[in-house]
Order: sequence, then structure tokens, then C-alpha cells
Amino acid sequence: MIKIDLITGFLGSGKTTFIREYAKYLISKGEKICIIENDYGAVNIDMVLLQDLLGENCNLEMIVGGDGKEAHRRRFRTKLISMGMSGYDRVIIEPSGIYDADEFFDVLYDEPLDRWYEIGSVISIVDSESVLLLEGTSKYLFMSEIAWAGKLLLSKISEDTDSEKICNFINETMEEYGCSARFERSDIVSKRFDKLSQDDFSSLENAGYRRSSYTKIQVDDSHYQPLFYFDVAMDEALLRKTAHDLIGDKKAGKVIRIKGFAKTSDSTQVEINATEKEIKIEPVNSSRNAIIIIGEHLDKAYINEIWKDYCSVVSL
Repeated sequence: MIKIDLITGFLGSGKTTFIREYAKYLISKGEKICIIENDYGAVNIDMVLLQDLLGENCNLEMIVGGDGKEAHRRRFRTKLISMGMSGYDRVIIEPSGIYDADEFFDVLYDEPLDRWYEIGSVISIVDSESVLLLEGTSKYLFMSEIAWAGKLLLSKISEDTDSEKICNFINETMEEYGCSARFERSDIVSKRFDKLSQDDFSSLENAGYRRSSYTKIQVDDSHYQPLFYFDVAMDEALLRKTAHDLIGDKKAGKVIRIKGFAKTSDSTQVEINATEKEIKIEPVNSSRNAIIIIGEHLDKAYINEIWKDYCSVVSL
């Protein structure tokens, strides 16, 4: 049977960064793998970030969403059926940062998928920089993202990261929302992704998952509606300033993350990954120029005005 892993985590937690390292580890063991970018958005920047992994032992697939959860669930199921005879040893699922993990289990327990696939591990990425600041709907969604995890992996750690405090916060959040899951400190890996050892990856690979229950809260689909901007072109200093100002602009809504690619001159291009804590801009060579803005209750018309002179298509 094909092992299938789910990598969850709230918006901007670092799922794609971890998957790059995890995939390299699996490929080094000789496994043939496929990574599915399973998102509700119509554009998937994360798939571009994983393109260099493509090869004989690694394939990338994408499931496009945007027209409702049931349609998305059907496409997920159809994609797994079509891949069932492709000879993969393992499939890695990277969902959106606002994903209902019940979909993963419901689909895999259906025939014929339950005869082809075996659930491996659910690994959840926890942003150590921002997790203690979560509140309201974001805090609930964070809880739902990690409730099934066999292991938690802290991202963006530093010398100031207090793993014990984060563990206590997580369990308090579980209790607050009536979730049955509880985590021990031994369930949490606190190490930079590029410093993970073979033993660390083996532990994550075999982490399994936990069965959890909690009372569902209906979240309006428009609450975290992403905005997309194509063929973005502006110099690097202006890109940094625009991202910085937008993240702090209350008129725009609550901007959580700005990520993607922009052309900074006729011959240069950069990748941007911006949050309230940090704005990272690095040179890159990609065939796509697109920016995604993720946040809560974003004012599309207001944000479109900011980007309209620097892109060919504003978010519709």
C-alpha cells in the first residue's frame, strides 16, 4: 500500500519549507514520492517553490479549488484514484493553511482508496514566532490544524523560543475549544529544518496520528479569502515598503502573509515572504510572477488600488 502523509499548519507556518527537507530525506532513501498541493486557492505559489525537486523519484501534483469544499473533496478523491497505480511509495499532502483535516480522513476511508493507501503520519508545523499571539477565529483554526498530529514541529525557532511555554499554550487552546487532544513536550520537535538529522526525520516519518474530537465552528469562507496579483513588477525597495506598509495598514484588513514572486528589473526577479515579524526578499529564477496576499477580512478594492499600477491583473 502507498503511505500517505498530511503536513498541516496555520497560514504562513512553514509547511512548504519543511516539505522540501522531508522530500529530500525520502528521496535519499530511494523512495518514489509525489507531493500534492491541495489548496482552495486558484493559484499555488508553493508548487513553484518545489519545482526543483522534480525528478525520477519525485513528482508534483496540484488540486485547484475555489468553488466550494464538496467540489474540492471530489477532485482530491479523483486525483488519488488516478495516482493509485503510479508506483509511488509515499504521497505527501500539503493543504491550505485553513484546511479541515476531516476531509483527508473521510476521503481515505472510502473505497477503493482504503485498499490502495495507508495513512502514514500527520505532521503539523507550528510557527514559534506567532503562535502565542493567535486569537479568535485564527486560534480556533490553528487548533483544528494540529488536532490530528502525531508530531508537532516548531518553525522559525531562535534562542528565545520557549518550547515549554508553547506546549502549555497548545494544550490550553485544546481545552478552550473542547478538543480531546493533548501534547507532551516529547511530541514537539524544536529544531531548525535544515538541522534535522536522519533520526529526526525517521521519528517524523513514523509519527502516526492521533484521533481527536472537538466541536466544529462554522467559519465563513470569505474570512480568509486570498488575493492574487499577476505579472508584478516593481523595484526591490518599493516592494519591501509596499509589503511593510500593507501589513500594518488596518484599512486593508488583517494581512497575515504576503508571498510570491516579483520582477524587480528587466533581468532580476525576487521571491518575497513577508509577515508581521519579518520580510524576506531573495533573488530567484522562476517562470512566474505572482503575489498572493493572505489575511482576515481583506478589503479587496482597497488593496487592488495599491497594486494596480504594478501588475497586469488585479484580484477579481
